[in-house]
Amino acid sequence: MNILAIDTASSILSLALGTDTGRWYFEADAGPGHSEILMDGIDRLMNTAGLSPEGLDGTACLKGPGSFTGLRIGFAAAKGLALSLGIPLAAVPTLDCMARPFSCWPGLVLPLLDAKKRRFFTALYRGGRRLSDYLDAGPTEIMAAAAQALAEAPAGEDLILLTGPDADLFKQRLDENPVPGGLSPAFSEEKIRLNPEFRSGCAGSLLEIAKTSNMFDNDTVGTVFSGPEYLRKSDAELLFRFDQ
Repeated sequence: MNILAIDTASSILSLALGTDTGRWYFEADAGPGHSEILMDGIDRLMNTAGLSPEGLDGTACLKGPGSFTGLRIGFAAAKGLALSLGIPLAAVPTLDCMARPFSCWPGLVLPLLDAKKRRFFTALYRGGRRLSDYLDAGPTEIMAAAAQALAEAPAGEDLILLTGPDADLFKQRLDENPVPGGLSPAFSEEKIRLNPEFRSGCAGSLLEIAKTSNMFDNDTVGTVFSGPEYLRKSDAELLFRFDQ
């Protein structure tokens, strides 16, 4: 299958195109400028692969959490292509895609996205399996959950890997406000590792999940998806007051 994967969940725009003969990637640390370069990036990817839009068999995008605006841009592009070409669309949770490359990490994996207000979107993963709910929480709460998971971890799997576009910001916040009393009696903060390539997109993982799962096995052509799934309401919704 020829599948186009679109990642606009963070400040990093990443695209991946997979066919039966190869893989092509495009990535830009673009800040808030996704809407300005997304379609040009898709055109560049398709031209490099020698594939026309009519040659696509499916599109995939990130379901969330992530940037409110970014997720909507990615969904709009993926849905537009799916509906105009009559092909299926798959939406995959953002954090699952971010954690996928580290399934063999000897410990916990925390993919991290800045949720603003000194909070982060994350979940706990080990061995490629998600251990927690999707979280919208501060560093202390997140590390308390990590300490509990480590207490139940197999021997030798006591490292924590921080990854994702905002892993360094999380580490900074954690250094500013250490967990009271430490993480756990058997755990030291020296075992927290920062992925050196944390500022990267996850379109590649999104593509692999879409291609290796059964997401396109069912007839989803023409399905109208409601849109991204957020872990919290937008600021506009939180500040809205209905006038009586």
